[in-house]
Amino acid sequence: AHAHGKEGMKRAILGGVTSIEHGTYMDDEVMRLMKQHGTWYVPTISAGRFVADKAKIDGYFPDVVRPKAARIGALIQDTAAKAYHNGVRIAFGTDMGVGPHGDNAREFAYMVDAGIPAAYALQAATIHAAEVLGVDDQGVVEPGKRADIIAMPGDPVADIANTTKVDFVMKDGVVYREPAR
Repeated sequence: AHAHGKEGMKRAILGGVTSIEHGTYMDDEVMRLMKQHGTWYVPTISAGRFVADKAKIDGYFPDVVRPKAARIGALIQDTAAKAYHNGVRIAFGTDMGVGPHGDNAREFAYMVDAGIPAAYALQAATIHAAEVLGVDDQGVVEPGKRADIIAMPGDPVADIANTTKVDFVMKDGVVYREPAR
């Protein structure tokens, strides 16, 4: 459920949704409900930052939208930090329907900037996201499974910016990108 407000999140959680995207105005009560019901949180910090940045440009959004868009970015990142520290399960997602595709890896840096450890952010994009999507039985490297593999120069746990430098991609056993030789 894409939800910014507390009441919408509560209703969605009690209704049995798998995840809450955005969660901007999530509070302790909502976090407690999420933990009780096993609801995942997908912060979408990238989307929040994008709309906050665009709100600074005259005419990009209608005047009625600009104030909300201007507040959203910092709030979502702060909520992500609080949710992580409160033990809410987090999966990776960007909701980049609001902005250009191809910059999705920036979400890793935004999560780390929020105080989420790099290793957890990587798990959020892999095993956690697979669980949210119901394909966590496929994300292993063994015959008959559908694990996709990426590689990058450098250790993303040591420097999360390495996630923006992917130089090897294999999907369903087919190599789509490999380092230049």
